Amino acid sequence: MATATDGASVSNVSASSSAFALRGGKYGVNAVATFGGGSVKLQILQADGSSYVSVSSATDFTAAGYGTVDLPPGQYRFTIATATAVYANVTRIPT
Repeated sequence: MATATDGASVSNVSASSSAFALRGGKYGVNAVATFGGGSVKLQILQADGSSYVSVSSATDFTAAGYGTVDLPPGQYRFTIATATAVYANVTRIPT
């Protein structure tokens, strides 16, 4: 398992990201892209070790935006569907 971090970013991509580990806690998530009807979603790896699901509607973007969400420790990825020129990041908010 990868070492957990305080955040992850993707820059100018049009394909889903590789998995990355997050420590858990409160996070800010934002995305900007050429959406063209597409989406960018922050997803968590499920217990079966192969399925990903969206963590929150606040982190499912169909237009540029920002959301906050409480996340458990785990493996995450940004899933991109038809959007291009995607810039997205997830950053832990210190408490």
